[in-house]
Amino acid sequence: MNDNTTHDSRARLDAGEILASVGEALYRWDVQSDVLTWSANAGEVLSIANRAAISTGRAFAQFLDADNSQARFEAVMGSEQRDEGNGVGYRIQYCIRPDPKSDAKLWLEDTGRWFAGPDGKPVRAHGTVRAINDRHEREARLSYLARRDDLTGEFNRHHLTEVLTRTLEEAVRFRSSCGFMLVAIDNLARINESYGFDVADEVIGAVGKRIRGLMRGKDTLGRFCGNKFGIVLRDCSPDDMATAAERLLAGVRDEMLPTSVSPVAATVTIGGVTAPRHARTVAEVLARAQDALDRAKGKRHGSFLAYRPSLERETQRLENVRATDEIVAALNERRIFMAYEPVAGARDRKLAFYECLMRVRRADGSLLGASDVVPVAERLGLVRLLDHRVLELVVTELAAAPSLRTSVNVSPSSTIDPDWWASLGSMLRTQPGVAERLVIEITESAAILDIDQTRGFVSRVKDLGCRIAIDDFGAGYTSFRNLRKLGVDIVKIDGAFVQNVLRSEDDRAFVRTLIELGKRLKLVTVAEWVQDEQTAKILEAWGCYYLQGALIGLATIERPWRAGLPPKAARGG
Repeated sequence: MNDNTTHDSRARLDAGEILASVGEALYRWDVQSDVLTWSANAGEVLSIANRAAISTGRAFAQFLDADNSQARFEAVMGSEQRDEGNGVGYRIQYCIRPDPKSDAKLWLEDTGRWFAGPDGKPVRAHGTVRAINDRHEREARLSYLARRDDLTGEFNRHHLTEVLTRTLEEAVRFRSSCGFMLVAIDNLARINESYGFDVADEVIGAVGKRIRGLMRGKDTLGRFCGNKFGIVLRDCSPDDMATAAERLLAGVRDEMLPTSVSPVAATVTIGGVTAPRHARTVAEVLARAQDALDRAKGKRHGSFLAYRPSLERETQRLENVRATDEIVAALNERRIFMAYEPVAGARDRKLAFYECLMRVRRADGSLLGASDVVPVAERLGLVRLLDHRVLELVVTELAAAPSLRTSVNVSPSSTIDPDWWASLGSMLRTQPGVAERLVIEITESAAILDIDQTRGFVSRVKDLGCRIAIDDFGAGYTSFRNLRKLGVDIVKIDGAFVQNVLRSEDDRAFVRTLIELGKRLKLVTVAEWVQDEQTAKILEAWGCYYLQGALIGLATIERPWRAGLPPKAARGG
């Protein structure tokens, strides 16, 4: 044997070793005779010791798992491609059962080419097979996570929405009805606090299992988000949905949920919508199911409510859209500006400061007051944008007028808005001398929602050099202890009580008590809505420090301090 022959033999031997080491086996399939020829290592790769058992395509097919969607025969014989002389490539994955008596499976990747005869039909194929169990498990896990929620094992929101899309399309095409329910676990925050987050997760999982066991087989369950599950109901009438909802409510409510700590009691609240009767798109289905859920929660936890069209609600939504557009346009077009209402001393009637009140000039030139805009903006989540603009306008005015002292209202949502705090701090740092002339007002009703949080807000405002006032004091009935705890500088007594001092003994006694409380705590008191001189004299006698209202001067969009006019001459706006 010469050297070249030895080299070729070693090369062939090395190729065989390499194939064996990477878990690949070669094959050649003669289609016409069905003979299937394998490389020597095929038995090891396929875990089939007897190669004679796989010597034909038909024999090899006996080892294929029944759940395969495609195997080599389909890839070759069912191909729609044409062999142009170089063969047609294919790459497929399928599963075999090496031992038909065992449940053990082996996933294979089959890569090859088939070649056609004169008639264009496949006559032979060759290729390699490799075991890919580990890779298939990883891919299967990734596929699972792409479709399933890891905590509950149910479909995730994305896949649930895909199912809803197909179900709605079928209902429209076949003129049938389907339904969608949002199921929310009640008081999950309380469960978190009482038992810990791990137990709360167990509760979510247990509720999912409970719901799964109570559903019809043709319906689809998924975890929609957080504490909510979504259920797609096929062929579902409004009565069917109501029946299903009541079954779920009772199923979760009537039996404790098992956890690793102890059994936990829980309830769910459900909102649902039937489609396409009450929703013709997936977006409408989701929005209206959420609307029904919100209204069910407002009615009673542990209840079910189906969406019903409401002319009043739809009108309100259209009004919300219109109001949103109008507020955003006013911000973009700089149609937000300030009106100034004077506050004067109760004894000397000298101007003390102005309260800055927001005004919005509409596109038609008419004016809207803060009371017309702020409640809508709060409901629509736009009030923080308004607060940013108002703060900018007020600080700019204070910087331009060194003798000016003002107060400005801030909404509850802005008090916890990092951007608002950043803007306030930045503006005050770049405008020395402004902070001590600025009073920040918050309403009493907002202050008492979270006394500790409000106390932190007050401290931060005062650290910046500003003073702070509680507006509409008396409406929320803040206790003596809480008022002292807050550490505010000014208390503005709600005008709803002040305006009735002459006519109501109860209001007279209440206002006097508030003024005396302010004096005891060494707080400056301001009486709002003072309409006449007789009321002003009574308030002065009781020791009220400042007065505000029609008697002192109405809010004006002019700048009285620039014109040098006394407050009463600056009425208007």
